[in-house]
Amino acid sequence: MSSTASSFPERIELSREGLVLRDWTETDLAAMPGLFDHPDIAYWTPIVSPFDDAAARARLVRARQLRADGTTILLAITLDGGAPLGEVMLRRAPEGTEVGYAIGPAHRGRGLAARAVRVMSAYAFEQLGTEQLILALEAENTASVGVATKAGFQLLDVPLITGEEKGRPYSLQTWGLTRP
Repeated sequence: MSSTASSFPERIELSREGLVLRDWTETDLAAMPGLFDHPDIAYWTPIVSPFDDAAARARLVRARQLRADGTTILLAITLDGGAPLGEVMLRRAPEGTEVGYAIGPAHRGRGLAARAVRVMSAYAFEQLGTEQLILALEAENTASVGVATKAGFQLLDVPLITGEEKGRPYSLQTWGLTRP
């Protein structure tokens, strides 16, 4: 598959900032519940909860379908291409090209999210020609506000994105980063 404005490459591996962002594989299925089945992930993200083996399989299938559809890239965050420590996302949405992430609880506090967001941002700017990226997050999620700041994003003066997910109302701020 060639890369066009409407498609993504079939395989992606990005190496920068001491990380290797790579495609999810079947060998990652056993590790995924340990990364995503956690109250913080359930509360702050749309990732399904509880997150079990069946959810892991469904997420892998969905990641491949979203990539094939040309809408979303979901990559495992690793140090060396091996064990996944979390996930980083790039999604083409009506409001703009969005970056998102989730770090497994055992791997937090190491700067993985900010580094992964910077690596994915560089890919979007350099390889996809994206002009601006957005991060949508709740102001009360202080860890994510810190990631946005460390990754170079700035809070945009735009209306809040409101909705309900998993029976909980949310109000998201939009943070932006423009092409250097």
